[in-house]
Amino acid sequence: MRIAIANDSRASAEALRRVIATGTGHEVAWIARDGNEALRLCLEDRPDLLLMDLFMPGLDGIEATREIMRRAPCAILVVTADPKDHVGQVFRALGAGALDVTATPVLLGRASGAELLDKIRTIGKLAGKPARQALLPETANGVRRLVAIGASTGGPLAISTLLGQWQAPADVAVVVVQHIDAAFAGQFVHWLGKQVAMKVRAAEEGDLLAGGQVLVARTNDHLLLSPDLRLRYHAEPRDLVYRPSVDVFFDSVAQHWPHEAMAFLLTGIGRDGAAGLLALRRAGKQTIAQDQASSAVYGMPRAAAELGAAAQILPLGHMNSLLQATMPGPA
Repeated sequence: MRIAIANDSRASAEALRRVIATGTGHEVAWIARDGNEALRLCLEDRPDLLLMDLFMPGLDGIEATREIMRRAPCAILVVTADPKDHVGQVFRALGAGALDVTATPVLLGRASGAELLDKIRTIGKLAGKPARQALLPETANGVRRLVAIGASTGGPLAISTLLGQWQAPADVAVVVVQHIDAAFAGQFVHWLGKQVAMKVRAAEEGDLLAGGQVLVARTNDHLLLSPDLRLRYHAEPRDLVYRPSVDVFFDSVAQHWPHEAMAFLLTGIGRDGAAGLLALRRAGKQTIAQDQASSAVYGMPRAAAELGAAAQILPLGHMNSLLQATMPGPA
């Protein structure tokens, strides 16, 4: 990967450069000393990954992340000193579009350097190049349209209302990421299957998308769409509060899914899914967030609205109508 660094501390930048040099297949694209320089360089020479410090003169890491994601989007990993002491700033950066956060390694800190390399490897998997068009008929399993749904608190009822009695056509797959412990995921799959018209089953490691079916994330690891258009589970990033993460899945769809997609971000506490929904919108996908009146908890949809990630903000009933009108089922 071509990895860029934005850090005003020469010692920290050198520590990052040395860690990158130890990773197989990585190179330093450039080093910026402040947020404005990082934005300019991203516009001129976009890297595969940018390691962004939070505290820099001029344009700080949060605003730099926001501007880069708006004007020259790329994968951003926040790498800053003592992130646990700056939780508010960390979450603002994640809300602006950063994928994850880790502590700045020191020159003698082998453990922190190993953690950074682990983060880079995980993001590299998420940011891989899409499968070639020539391979899509086989690897996509005949699916040409995707409906991606993310939800948390109040999500099960919202998901069942959204899908209702809609029957997806054979070229449409539905994937659901609901914040729920793995111990209860099987019961949720069984319950949802009784509420909607389509077949509902748990997504297994390596599954292809299934037309006319609903696949549900079933573990405490994160579900993502890999470059070969198969569903995979990954434990990283380990420090995300919500598992499985909607952001991880949405971002992987934005990176790898080359066809039509609709993404719905439903009721839930926190901000998970907002940055991923923004990535999908920037990738040209259709993005919808639930409105406040119909949300059990207006957290995740609110965060998406604040980021400008949702092209439409709708009540649940209107979402169902939109879904059926956009992707009508078999007659």
